[in-house]
Amino acid sequence: MTSTPKPIVLAILDGWGLAPPGPGNAIASAKTPNMTSLWNAYTHTQLIAHGESVGLPKSEPGNTETGHLNLGAGRIVYQDLPRINMSIADGTFFQNPQLLGVVKSPRVHLLGLVGGGGVHSDLAHLFALLRFCHEQHVAQVYLHLFTDGRDSPPSAGMTYINQVQEVIAREAVGKIASVMGRYFAMDRDFRWDRTAKAYFCLTKGEGRKAESIDQAISQSYSANKTDEFIEPTIINPDGVIKASDAAIFYNFRIDR
Repeated sequence: MTSTPKPIVLAILDGWGLAPPGPGNAIASAKTPNMTSLWNAYTHTQLIAHGESVGLPKSEPGNTETGHLNLGAGRIVYQDLPRINMSIADGTFFQNPQLLGVVKSPRVHLLGLVGGGGVHSDLAHLFALLRFCHEQHVAQVYLHLFTDGRDSPPSAGMTYINQVQEVIAREAVGKIASVMGRYFAMDRDFRWDRTAKAYFCLTKGEGRKAESIDQAISQSYSANKTDEFIEPTIINPDGVIKASDAAIFYNFRIDR
């Protein structure tokens, strides 16, 4: 005789968790007869809701979206940042068909945020792209750097740019073509005047001019404009993005 399957219920209680009793623990202070009964009557365990256990970088706090995604999938779903990091580590990054298609162009542009916040980009990804372009013998590689100043200290831009320049020298590939603050290049509030300034700098060579990245940053600081607010500045006019060029935007979050 076939038994009738019993239902399985997945109930997610937002805000309900385990923590030591204390003045700020409302759950421990409350009377919860139903939950206490379930806890005492049935097998139970704890889930790790942060870091690598839910597909985030090590020690990074979890969030609602990540938690629901992993629970729904029934497995670890790696987020964009660790997934890219893993592909660099195991070498599959350098065999990516899309990237291999892009570098068939003799002129490749690398665009993205330079900073240490790890919120929208990771410098390790830019370094991997420079290595990739070197290995693929790309003739001309131009960098368009978006300075941070929000998720990183407001005047730390050259600290990160110096790291980029070291990799450029080591890999013998790439030239910095332009620099601008994220205020212009990564606006998400539909302030089209900002976006237009970034766009015309990248594609038309319009904007401020500087002979070097150091000069561009110094000029901005002298005008009391920190990294986030650096005006779109052309450093190498040959690096303007043209219609037949290829471009790789290395930020990993879709909202900026």
